Amino acid sequence: MTGQREIRARLPHRFPMLLVDRLVDVVPGERLVALKAVTCNEPWYEKLGPDTPAEDFAYPPALLVESWCQAAGVLATWDAPNPDVLTGQVMLFGGMTGVAFHRPVLPGEVLEHRVRLDRRVDDTVLFEGESRSAGEPVMSVERVVMAFRPASALRPASPPGPAALTHPARTPTKERP
Repeated sequence: MTGQREIRARLPHRFPMLLVDRLVDVVPGERLVALKAVTCNEPWYEKLGPDTPAEDFAYPPALLVESWCQAAGVLATWDAPNPDVLTGQVMLFGGMTGVAFHRPVLPGEVLEHRVRLDRRVDDTVLFEGESRSAGEPVMSVERVVMAFRPASALRPASPPGPAALTHPARTPTKERP
């Protein structure tokens, strides 16, 4: 098993948005199995009171997708880790298709994200896979696209000056005598 040290060396995410706890299987360039324990101690559950219906404890689907995509990011960066998004190659989420949610995930469950690298084309990577809990599918992913770009290409060429911040229609004019 591989833990937080290796995960944090590959992803820029940190609490509360680091949603991968452990890696149980990594075959670089092929596949990865990652674990995410869902607990009531996570910030998205803090406002749920004692009268909250059981179905409101379902793990947010957007976070389930984010967690799976982080696992895919670990696989994509396994051979070339770069957790500093201000330098080197930056991993960008491109899009996803064919995502299906099979049942809600509740606190106390451990998600098993299974990610398979479908193909790599230059600086673009395509993944597929699923998430399971107790051996049962909870989400399937037909395709996720990630791309890598140089950090320098994502920064503005130069910081905007005061003129760039002034709307042309609101540019002050000289007062008339």
